Amino acid sequence: MTDEPLLESAASRQPSLGDTNEDDALRNLVAHLVQEQPYAVLCTQGGGQPYGSLVALAVTEDLRSAVFATPITTRKYRLLCDCERVALVIDSRSRSSEDMMQIEAITATGRARQVSPGAEFEHETNLLIGRHPQLELFVRSPTTALFRVDIIRYLHVTRFQEVRQWTPIRG
Repeated sequence: MTDEPLLESAASRQPSLGDTNEDDALRNLVAHLVQEQPYAVLCTQGGGQPYGSLVALAVTEDLRSAVFATPITTRKYRLLCDCERVALVIDSRSRSSEDMMQIEAITATGRARQVSPGAEFEHETNLLIGRHPQLELFVRSPTTALFRVDIIRYLHVTRFQEVRQWTPIRG
C-alpha cells in the first residue's frame, strides 16, 4: 500500500546484510519512541488548509497501524471523513527539553479509516484503552468515532536534519 514516493536514498539502494541490521536498528528506535510517547499530533487537511490535532494513540506491536478516538462533532472528524491521508508526528521533546539536538521525532504517514462496530472495533478499542485506561468512557461513547491509521512509512529525524525512512513489512 504505497501512496507516496520513497526517499531517494532508500529507493536507489540494493538491500544488503548491512541494510538489514540498519533496518532493524531503525525499527527499534521507532518502536521505542511510539511506546514511550502516548500522544501524537495528527496532521490532516481540508479545503487546501493543513490542520494539526493532539490525539492519544496506541500503536500495534508490529508498528503497522495506530488507533485513536475523536468526537464526531469535531472538525478533526469531518476532515478525516473527507480525506483519508494523514500523518502522525511523535517526538521526544518531553525527555530532552534541555538539549534540542537530542530531540528525535517520527512522522508516520498513512491512511485513516473509521472502524465500524464489530470484532475489529472491539480489538482496536481494547488496544487504545489498554494504553489509555482513563479514556474508556470517552472511547465507548456513541458520540465518539474510532479511527485506525494503516501506516505506510515512518520518517525518523534526529539532530533536526538527519532523516531515515523505515517501512513496516506488510503481511
